[in-house]
Amino acid sequence: MTQTLQLLSDAATSTEAPGTLVLTNDADPRQVVLDGVQTVVLHFPVFSDGRAFSQAFLLRRRLGFTGEIRATGDVLVDQLLQMQRSGFSQAVLRADQDAAHGRRLLSGFTGHYQGDATHVHPPFALVTS
Repeated sequence: MTQTLQLLSDAATSTEAPGTLVLTNDADPRQVVLDGVQTVVLHFPVFSDGRAFSQAFLLRRRLGFTGEIRATGDVLVDQLLQMQRSGFSQAVLRADQDAAHGRRLLSGFTGHYQGDATHVHPPFALVTS
């Protein structure tokens, strides 16, 4: 089962906290040092800009980052499931978005046929060592 994406309020987040790294959309996660980083903040300047999805996937799958990955900016409830599957663990919704509706959308999916950033093998796949 996929871990549920945590929805945060804007007031509860800080990019100034120790161990927090803010990446711009044009930054390549493979080029940054992640030693001591506990939270990576990725920004969606507009909802249609999907570069942060790729950054999150790279951080989780290729770089093995296990800390928090937070989505900020123009974050819509419609994007939450894909964010969760791409490796995000936290999201700060745009002010006009309903967090309760977002939680309902996320709770409707308890499993997926495909693997994702955090669960490489689908639940039905036979994994042998």
